[in-house]
Amino acid sequence: MSSKAAMHTRIKFCGMTRPQDVRLAVELGVDYIGLIFARSPRQLTIEAARDLRALIPDTIGAVALVMDQPTDEIAAIAAQVQPDLLQFHGGEDDAFCAGFGLPFLKALPMGGALSAEAAMAAFPSAWGFVLDSHVPGGAGGSGKSFDWARYPRDVAKPCMLAGGLTAATVGAAVTAARPWGVDVSSGVESAPGEKDHHAMRQFVAAVRAADG
Repeated sequence: MSSKAAMHTRIKFCGMTRPQDVRLAVELGVDYIGLIFARSPRQLTIEAARDLRALIPDTIGAVALVMDQPTDEIAAIAAQVQPDLLQFHGGEDDAFCAGFGLPFLKALPMGGALSAEAAMAAFPSAWGFVLDSHVPGGAGGSGKSFDWARYPRDVAKPCMLAGGLTAATVGAAVTAARPWGVDVSSGVESAPGEKDHHAMRQFVAAVRAADG
C-alpha cells in the first residue's frame, strides 16, 4: 500500500451550536468536534454545551475552545462539560494551559512573521497545535487562509491546519501541506453557528478524496 493510500487526515468541525449539526458530524465520522466558550457568534453556555457534549461518542474527540478566560471559568467548563481536549486561542502561556489536567491544543497565529516551529517551541506541554491565519493578538476564525507552504514538515505532535478552508479549497490544502488534520468552522456554515449540511458532507468528501 502506498503512503498516500494509507493517509488519514483528521477532520475537526468547530463552532457547533445545534444538535442536528453535531449528529451529522458524528454520522460523517469526523475526528473532533469543537465547542466554543470564547466570545464569538458561536459561543455556548455550559448548559447548552453539556447537551451537545452528550451527543458526541467516545470515538470522537470533544474539544472546548477558550480564549484568555479566568482560571475558574475554564475549570468549570472542564468539570461540567468534560471535554477530551482544551483548545487555547489567546495569550495563555504553557504553564497556564497545562494547569487544568487535560491535554490541550494551542492555536498559533500564522498571520505574522514568526515561524510555526518557533511558536511551537514555547508550548512544550501541548498535546498538539492549530495553525490559524490570524495575526498575533487576534482571535482567529477570520475565514481567511495563510500560505500553506508555511505548514511545518515532520512535526512530532498533532498539528491542524485552519483558516479559510471550505469544501472547494480543503483538497488543495491537504495535497499541498499534508497536514495531520484540518479544522473548519465558518467554511461549512450558512450563518454563524449554523452548519450547512451539504457543505459538511462536501468538505469530508473533499478531504477523503485528497487522502487518496
